[in-house]
Amino acid sequence: MAGHSKWANIQHRKGRQDEKRSASFSKIAKEITVSAKMGGGDPSFNPRLRMAIDKGKGVNMPKDKIDNAIKKGTGELEGVDYVEVRYEGYGIGGAAVIVDCLTDNRTRTVADVRHAFNKYGGNLGTDGCVAFQFRHCGQLLFAPGIDEGALMDAAIEAGADDVLTNDDGSVEVITAPNDYMAVKEALAAAGFQSEFGGVTMKAENETQLTGDDAARMQKLIDVLESLDDVQEVYTSVVLDD
Repeated sequence: MAGHSKWANIQHRKGRQDEKRSASFSKIAKEITVSAKMGGGDPSFNPRLRMAIDKGKGVNMPKDKIDNAIKKGTGELEGVDYVEVRYEGYGIGGAAVIVDCLTDNRTRTVADVRHAFNKYGGNLGTDGCVAFQFRHCGQLLFAPGIDEGALMDAAIEAGADDVLTNDDGSVEVITAPNDYMAVKEALAAAGFQSEFGGVTMKAENETQLTGDDAARMQKLIDVLESLDDVQEVYTSVVLDD
């Protein structure tokens, strides 16, 4: 989309998320536990667990906390039984919002999410109301100035689905969700270290907000992300300064 920098926008969002995650390991521990419960405790055979562990290491989560979270998932240690819940809704300007949660109390979680939407200018919608506007995929972002041709060749060799060059010179490598870690590791081995990445819900079309609307939307995102049961917030919005 003309008029904004994909690189700057994603970096800004990543910075805000890292500030929150570095202060709390509990959300990552939940993800590790659920991943181990669903796919087993060996990250070599469980891509989702490998990605969750990688996320924990990225914010210097202690190894014992990672190991204990895995053991809770495999039943070696007693733990809370979490379930995955997704909520969908609309933010400022009709921007699409997806809120992924891990919870042991659906009633509490939906009440908290609905309250955040209502208080900060959004609306909680029905299941499926905005999910069709997103693509579930792995995403790796590389800074402007990278050798696009060499990266594209390496990404194709690694099994990526797509390589996108943005107007600001940044490059996105898109993968199937379960291939994300394998592609990331293959690209790193080839000398291409991504600046940002994860399995995400990537908006097919973006909603650009500026000024007060951008500030209000950022507040809604911040409040949703601060909820204990919320793991990830995805939105179609692009926030320009």
